[in-house]
Formats: sequence, C-alpha cells, structure tokens
Amino acid sequence: MSRDPRLTLARPDLASRSLEGLVAAGAYADPKPMRLARAGAGIHVRPDLASERQDHLLFGEVFDVLEVKDGFAWGQARRDGYVGFVEADALDADVRLPTHRVAAIRTFAFAEPSIKTQASGPYSLNSLVTVEAREGRFAKLAGSGWVVEAHLTPVGVFETDPAAVAERFLGAPYLWGGRESLGLDCSALVQQALMACGQGCPRDTDLQQALGEAVDQADLTRGDLVFWKGHVAMMLDGARIIHANAHHMCVAIEPLAEAIARITPNSGPPVAYRRP
Repeated sequence: MSRDPRLTLARPDLASRSLEGLVAAGAYADPKPMRLARAGAGIHVRPDLASERQDHLLFGEVFDVLEVKDGFAWGQARRDGYVGFVEADALDADVRLPTHRVAAIRTFAFAEPSIKTQASGPYSLNSLVTVEAREGRFAKLAGSGWVVEAHLTPVGVFETDPAAVAERFLGAPYLWGGRESLGLDCSALVQQALMACGQGCPRDTDLQQALGEAVDQADLTRGDLVFWKGHVAMMLDGARIIHANAHHMCVAIEPLAEAIARITPNSGPPVAYRRP
C-alpha cells in the first residue's frame, strides 16, 4: 500500500522509528515534540522560506521534529499530519498541555494585563494556549502575554455551526498554504471551521472529500461541502457558498450557480458532500 508523502514522516535517508519495517530509509529516529512559540509559521516543502508553503502551524500546535539542520526543523504537524520544514527558532521544546484554544477570529497578547501595554500576535482562531494566571478580565498565557479571556474557550468546548465560523473569516485574504485569519486557502477555511466545532478535518481537499457522503446538489443545505478538482466551498444555505478563493483573493460569499459557471470550465463539474 502506497503512503501519502504529505502525511508520511519519511524520506530515503531518514524516517520516523514508528515506520521501521514499513518504509525503507537509511536510518530511523524518534521524533522530538516541539511547540510553535510564534503566532504562526509556515510548513515548507524545502528548508527555504522561498519554497512552497504547503501548510501552516498555529501558536501552541505541536510539531514532531526528526531533524534540525541549517536553521530548519524537518518533521510532522501533529494536528493535521503534514510533513515539511519549519524555521527551527519558531519552535520551543517546552511542550505544554493546552487548557484553552483561541475562540475569537484573532486576538492580541499584551505584556501586562492592560490593553495599553505592548501587544504581540495576533493569535488566530484555534490556536492552542495554556492559561497560567488570571487578573481581572485577562488571562496570562504560558510562553506569551495577557489576552482578554473572553477570546478563549476551554479545550473540549466547541461551537455548533461550522458555516457561522467560516463567516467570521469573511474578507480574510487568500494565501496558499495558510491556516490563519491573516491568510488562508480554501481547504484551511473548511478545516478551521470544522475544528472549531470539534470535528477533525484533514488539510487538503482530496482528503476532506474522502470523509463525506455524496449528496444531490438539489438537496444542499447549510454546512454541506462542494468540491471541484483542487477547490472546496461550504454552503451557507441551499444557494450560497462561502470559500477562500484566488478569484476574489479573499474569503467571499457568492451564489453557488455563479461559482459553478466560473470554476467548472477549468476544474470540471462539482460534487457535493455532507459530513457524516
């Protein structure tokens, strides 16, 4: 059985020890868990920031590192499984158990429990944080500053309407490989909306499509997904979609019929799916 290279921590010279006997490699090693200590960082196909960004880490997410070389860590994002290169100095070996996730579309952390002090971030929706102190309406995040606690929600507490989450990204710029509110692509919008509702979701459209059940386009309803080759949109109702797309270069709402007319000539007819 072939393994998806996007999700397999292996290359000809080195692989995760968990793949020993399953994948041929010159050597095997145990990954070292590390935590993203920045608001966000790209996962690149090569140890070069000019190379393609294929995924993106959010603050607090774990990246299992197999090798550090020339300023880059090669490893695998634990949350969605993607393999690639991340700037090594963006990672911290102090991996903490998260107590909360960011529930606002984005939020800043302040040096002190005051909005008038120096701010860092912004930290995007679904970032993972550990609250270590509270003062007034602020919560102190381990490895960061003070955020307004109303912008956080405890781990295990989720929203119920993925389409409503997606609507909060309206106008966010389109960014290939991005997963944050400052820039994201079509599959990331779907992934982040579903994650906020407690539903695990792969990173790319082909993987997302495999998890759904086909439905007739005449029966589409809020939250259903519509896929073209390499593109995905979420239904807001029976007639409108929301999607991050390179036509508008942002997250936009438009009639499904208009999107079909524009996208289908290059990508083929769409198929509709409903998450089980």
